[in-house]
Amino acid sequence: MEKIYSKGVVLGYRRSQATQYPNISLIKIEGVVSREDSTFYLGKKVCLVSKVSKSAKNPTGHKISWGKICKAHGSSGVVQARFARNLPPKAMGAPVRVMLYPSNI
Repeated sequence: MEKIYSKGVVLGYRRSQATQYPNISLIKIEGVVSREDSTFYLGKKVCLVSKVSKSAKNPTGHKISWGKICKAHGSSGVVQARFARNLPPKAMGAPVRVMLYPSNI
């Protein structure tokens, strides 16, 4: 069975010394160690699955936040992603799924 996603971790927001940009999240993808490796993932979808309380509207108890990888960040394989709604600070250090679609091969 082929895998449809790679594992990643949210490192935090993109930031400078005085300012942080909560609309851009930094993500470290498992097995990506250089800027050249990260170019494969540009444009791919990212999802963060978080647990919430079950309700009639949400019987599964999972909330999924979708985003897209927009560019590389530095030379060690970290990428920047924009999510439909900014990730909460609680998501820092949380695992994400980097989907292997849409394909550009």
